[in-house]
Amino acid sequence: MHAPSSRPAPAIPLFRLATVTVFTGIGAGLGGMALALLLHLIQHLAYGYSVAHLVGHESFYEGVAAASAERRIAVLLACGAIAGFGWLVVYRYGRPLVSIKKAITSGDPLMPPVTTTAHALLQIVTVALGSPLGREVAPREIGSLIAGWLSHYAGLSLEQTRLMVACGAGAGLAAVYNVPLGGAIFVLEVLLRSFELRVVIPALASSVIAAVVAWLGLGDESQYVVPHFALSANLVIWSIAMGPVFGVAAFAFVQLTGRARAAAPKGRTLPVLSIANFLVVGLLAVLFPQILGNGKTPAQLGFSNELTIGLAATLLLIKVAITTSSLRAGAQGGLLTPGMSNGALLAIVLGGAWTLMWPGTPMGAFALVGATAFLASSMNMPITALVLMVEFTRIDHDFIVPMLCAVAGSIAVNRLLETKMKTRVRAASTVEVEAERA
Repeated sequence: MHAPSSRPAPAIPLFRLATVTVFTGIGAGLGGMALALLLHLIQHLAYGYSVAHLVGHESFYEGVAAASAERRIAVLLACGAIAGFGWLVVYRYGRPLVSIKKAITSGDPLMPPVTTTAHALLQIVTVALGSPLGREVAPREIGSLIAGWLSHYAGLSLEQTRLMVACGAGAGLAAVYNVPLGGAIFVLEVLLRSFELRVVIPALASSVIAAVVAWLGLGDESQYVVPHFALSANLVIWSIAMGPVFGVAAFAFVQLTGRARAAAPKGRTLPVLSIANFLVVGLLAVLFPQILGNGKTPAQLGFSNELTIGLAATLLLIKVAITTSSLRAGAQGGLLTPGMSNGALLAIVLGGAWTLMWPGTPMGAFALVGATAFLASSMNMPITALVLMVEFTRIDHDFIVPMLCAVAGSIAVNRLLETKMKTRVRAASTVEVEAERA
């Protein structure tokens, strides 16, 4: 008599993984949708516009521009107080924060629920009130948090739990920005650095499910409205020539913001610095309402050919300054949209100079290419940046040609600069060790 076959046993963990994948997509979709609606609600209440319609109708920029100078300053002061005291409480009384990348690589992928949720909500609230940092980290954290705990209760292995935590982050990004393919590619290229089939399937499935679920509250809308731009040899040549410039600019931006984030306070000085920082941001917003928020406004104005070269240069300087100062003051947030905005503004400046010799290309076309090249290098994700920009704008596919040219030059120069910096750091460390031995 033969012993019963044990071959069907592996189907149980596979079924569990599939179930967790589906529920991760649903949870991240609902979480991303809720965070996006909360962001819109706070924006509308703070600046007093379109309170009855959270999605569509007036844009954030239109609401800010219609608000009085006193209201802008008051809202940014409130932003500074909430950021300062909020993160002080999180650091002092909450469990230590666990980043998504740390959760993916550690022996315990679970993220503390209360601290992570508070951290995410503070980002959404402050960005809604006008913080220049990005809002994309919050939905990624919530997605990863949900995925980690679902994996824990489903009894998945450590490797499978790490996979689902990464997929939760991509699904959160897909939900809040309506970028199902971009969310999946972000998981594969940035978080897991693997395109194996066992990773591709759950990444795609969870991101698509999350995006579709988020349509219930946010609709199937693109993030940016972009006019039709014709592909031209002029634009392609400009993209090849200027790609390296965006690589240098992105490298400098990453170094600047990295130092600011590393020096940010976590003690009693945090509220003071935060309130002072956002007071300055509010005063600047009296003259330049375009600077408020994560950078979507200047990017959209750039794509729509609504910025002059002088205004673009001014906004670029201000956005870099207040993004850096906000990180230095202790505020938290992402750099995806701020980086994209910086690239668009820089492209308008460079493109404007280019058109003095070779006219004919709209400023918006330059802005789209520059935003992609800057984003690719500043976030170290060339494939994800291309996919995100296509999904953000739904631009014609033939426009990918100049984007690819600019991204290639940008990434090449950026990697070269990173290699040189690492070499200098190693050399300096060696000198210090030898000096200590002597």
